[in-house]
Amino acid sequence: MSAWSRLLDTLVRERGPALFGYAYVLTGDKDRAEDLLQDALVRTFRSGRALGSLDSAHAYVKRAITTAFIDSGRREAARPKRDGVDILDRPGVAVSPDPSGRVDDAVDLRAALLSLAPRERACVVLRYLEDLPVAHVASTLGLAEGTVKRYLSDGVARLRAAAPGVEFTEVETVGVHTHSGGSR
Repeated sequence: MSAWSRLLDTLVRERGPALFGYAYVLTGDKDRAEDLLQDALVRTFRSGRALGSLDSAHAYVKRAITTAFIDSGRREAARPKRDGVDILDRPGVAVSPDPSGRVDDAVDLRAALLSLAPRERACVVLRYLEDLPVAHVASTLGLAEGTVKRYLSDGVARLRAAAPGVEFTEVETVGVHTHSGGSR
């Protein structure tokens, strides 16, 4: 068994559930999340490239999931539509509000997340669910920090309107480094 196939086996065994959970939060659909994870694993390991450690392989697959998700959103936006409805509509993608009005905050949040554009959703998931700082979200998605802040602002505004019971507090801080000793 080659080194990359051992790494793939270990990654799927130890980190597979976390990677699936990440894909599920992005897609909101079990089948689409499984497909997204499978595609990301194939893209990552098909060349047999050396990825080094389990952590670097995990990060690479997670990045591939994010990229594939955003790309799929672009493809869906480019599909032909008839009377505003996607001709190739897939079940489970459209979100309809619950008429009873007694839906959990978690269900409201899920539906609200599914209504966001792919990049907004990726930014919100990475920032608030993965608890990454804005700079790391920007680095992960290959965007400028200002662009990420704009996506976060727009996404959170939509989420607050759709799920008013869910709290989104911005707690980003800047580290302060102190130096002991005299001035230089």
